[in-house]
Amino acid sequence: MAVCRSQMSTYIHRLLELATAASCCPILTRQSCLLRTTCVARRAPITNRRAYSLDSLGSGPGRPSFGANSQQPSVERASSSALAHRNLSAVAAKGQCRPLSYDFLDLGDLEENVRYARTCRRLRRFIVNPELAKVVARHLGPDLQSAKTVVFECNPGPGVLTKTLINAGAQRVVALEPEKNVLRDLRALESILDGQLEVVHCDFFRLDLITSGFDKPPVMSTDKLFTDLGITEANWTEEFPAKVVAIVPQNNERGIMLKLAYSLFERLSIYRYGRIELYLFMSEREYMSMVAPPGQMRHYRALSVLWQMACQIELLHKAPWDSFVASKHTKPPTKGLLPNDHMCLVRLRPRSDLFSGGLTPANASTLLVMVKQCMAKRKEKLIKKLNLWSPDSGSKLLFELALPEDVLTGNLHPWQYLQLFQLMDKSQEFTQSWLFEEIMQNSEREGWG
Repeated sequence: MAVCRSQMSTYIHRLLELATAASCCPILTRQSCLLRTTCVARRAPITNRRAYSLDSLGSGPGRPSFGANSQQPSVERASSSALAHRNLSAVAAKGQCRPLSYDFLDLGDLEENVRYARTCRRLRRFIVNPELAKVVARHLGPDLQSAKTVVFECNPGPGVLTKTLINAGAQRVVALEPEKNVLRDLRALESILDGQLEVVHCDFFRLDLITSGFDKPPVMSTDKLFTDLGITEANWTEEFPAKVVAIVPQNNERGIMLKLAYSLFERLSIYRYGRIELYLFMSEREYMSMVAPPGQMRHYRALSVLWQMACQIELLHKAPWDSFVASKHTKPPTKGLLPNDHMCLVRLRPRSDLFSGGLTPANASTLLVMVKQCMAKRKEKLIKKLNLWSPDSGSKLLFELALPEDVLTGNLHPWQYLQLFQLMDKSQEFTQSWLFEEIMQNSEREGWG
């Protein structure tokens, strides 16, 4: 009888164990599945991670890092498809260029991008039209997808062009943004990419601003910017795989273009590092003045001579002013003697042989002053100016250049000015004193433009 009770007790105890295990099984199963999913997600490798180099270019010190609390930009939050995985056929159907295993970046809602652009405090214009952004990306050329190419995008704002460049296969985009309130969204975009985007608090048009007295973002020196990015100097004759894309601020176009021309001839600022190409949207009026031919006295200026001498200038695209979104403070374009109905995308590619005929960064300031003095009065005879600098030398120089003695300063081609400078630089009759005879006389009134 005792044996039966013992067997019965064992049987009941076993039944209780089985019932308890059965009740816990769904919970254990769900926990096990969740654990497996988490482990798989953590083990998932990041495919197609790329390294970027420009003379052993690295990400450089000072690059921001982001944790799990980083927020997506407002444009990305507007569309849930921003981070959706796309297969090759879907990407091909859209005509995009991003490689396999990458997400196609949604450019966001057009109206939201317009509202976002108009909240900017500075006088700025932005590209929010996706088709216009694609035009810009296409004109940057096939080397956009090269691991050596660095694209500096200035004042990206809503980031429509930024995302378009990355969708087109850009390996390294450096976004230079001067406004703090815009940086947050750009850095959130940077954090979800695999190194294609670097965001820097910097105003490209205030690089090397020596009058500021300090070096605090967004004011920055080119040396600091390029050193942090790991970019080193290159020989002038070498192809330099760096491009700058920008919309020139409307309120100071002429001054900005003069500053860039100075830097180019003296190999300062960005041009200290090589033949960087500029892709600039500028007013139609400024472009037409830049490419004005000799003899067009009203529009052919010192700026025309310098840029035509230094660069290959190519008009890539023209778009109406209303193709761009202006911040609420931006003034409408002014009318003048030249047409000004469009913004012009212009490529300025420095000539590789610019410094091969006697011109050097050391004596380039002499050329700049010479051009300024000659073009200040474009209807004056050149021989008068030459004789003023060195008496009785004008006829000899004009003979060597095969120019008539009554030629006007506004009728010389840019390459003839370069030849004139080279002859004067070699001549023993010209001294440095001629540089300063007129430089202080009403220079502001006469102007460089």
